[in-house]
Amino acid sequence: MIAADTYRRSRGLWRVLAFIALALAILALAGRFAWPETKGGAHIARLVVDGTIATDPARLEAINALAGDDSVKAVIVSINSPGGTTAGGEELYEALSQLRSEKPVVSVIHELGASAAYMTAIGTDHIFARRLSIVGSIGVLYQHVNAGKLLDTIGVDFDKVASGPLKAEPDFNEPMLGAVRASIAALVDDSFQWFVDIVAERRALPRPQALELADGRIVTGRIGVETGLIDAIGGEYEAQQWLEAERDVPADLDIVTVYPQPQQGLGWIADYMSGQARAVLGLPAAGPITLDGLVSLWQVGTAS
Repeated sequence: MIAADTYRRSRGLWRVLAFIALALAILALAGRFAWPETKGGAHIARLVVDGTIATDPARLEAINALAGDDSVKAVIVSINSPGGTTAGGEELYEALSQLRSEKPVVSVIHELGASAAYMTAIGTDHIFARRLSIVGSIGVLYQHVNAGKLLDTIGVDFDKVASGPLKAEPDFNEPMLGAVRASIAALVDDSFQWFVDIVAERRALPRPQALELADGRIVTGRIGVETGLIDAIGGEYEAQQWLEAERDVPADLDIVTVYPQPQQGLGWIADYMSGQARAVLGLPAAGPITLDGLVSLWQVGTAS
């Protein structure tokens, strides 16, 4: 009986110690992931553009705040995105263009910086990418699905009343033809011409050369340097070295992520898991998923 009592007490003690160790581990992880990095004094701000791009008021507010923050000596835009909505890309391009008039801004493309993400990158002073990063895909896309045959097969009759011949067109039960197709083509072309114009301006390329590169092709970072789409091969380290050499940014400053900010408290666990799932699908780490309409997005097509 004495041995049994000793065993039970010993087992209970180990359970308590195991529980304490688990609690300490959870608190350590919470401290690592839940609370934002402290900015302290002078630093370089990191703005992360990850997943599919859409307009984002919180991100825009964060960019605008950087312009007036004297402790921010430069900004690194960390990009890993296939693009997104044309409006989202334009928002980032315009915001970064305004920011670079106040302080140095450099972009670093990791695996992918295409379409609206490339539009984002050219809003900065200098673009770095890995030798085998994917860049480019300059262009605009509007997709339409004609489900008319499917609806006929299952016996669904679709009808509507519209105020004009182009209202609510193209319709998903009809092919995109005639005036409808012409109106969409004009929409795409207007956005596309603006995209080509800013590429030519920001990359100091003759417009015919920019137009030749704007056929939707994707290229590696190495070819991007050769064609003038990006400036140099490298990552965040090289970007910081460039800021020190070319923009007189003090050496050895901490790089602090200012957007997106981590979730406060233990809510970071659900946000982290949700963010990982979104990243796998190429979706933005947070915010609404809205990709209806005009997009500037690189995607792999499928053969029928």
